Amino acid sequence: MSFPLWLLIGFFIWVEDFGPVFFCQERVGKNGRYFKTIKFRSMRVDAEKDNIPVQASEDDPRNTRIGKLLRKTAMDELPQLINILKGDMSFVGPRALREEEKDVNGSGRVIPLKDFSGFKERQRVRPGLTGLAQIYLPADALRKEKFQYDLQYIEQQNLWLDLKLMFFSFWITFRAKWESVEKKV
Repeated sequence: MSFPLWLLIGFFIWVEDFGPVFFCQERVGKNGRYFKTIKFRSMRVDAEKDNIPVQASEDDPRNTRIGKLLRKTAMDELPQLINILKGDMSFVGPRALREEEKDVNGSGRVIPLKDFSGFKERQRVRPGLTGLAQIYLPADALRKEKFQYDLQYIEQQNLWLDLKLMFFSFWITFRAKWESVEKKV
């Protein structure tokens, strides 16, 4: 159903710098199982040229022109529907993360996520395209805050909460507020 949109997005990504359309990255999922997530590439090809994982930020200078729009609307996440079909992810759940990532508001050093309180507990459920932390926290929130929201989701998980979070996700996409450091809903 969304395939024509995929073709259009892919064309604009490719035309901008003739680089790859998709971006694959290893993430940690349920029960600590690793999987390759697939997304539309929204950043320059050399965005992590030093192989140091860096969390994206609002108005990240590594974004391509089309990538800015893709990230604000979360359209870069569309290919993760493949991860959902494969069973690696679900529609709602904690964000799929890499094991090491540079903490946005921290000291700037690479900190293994497994050292953060709540990291193991997050792995009890499949990661999702959307979740409490993504909707109710600004994009640049501290990792420990995001993990608290993820744990709250795991404890309160139910169909109605999932439907509410999916509705808000479409609302945020429609308003292009995913990368916002302001309130999204």
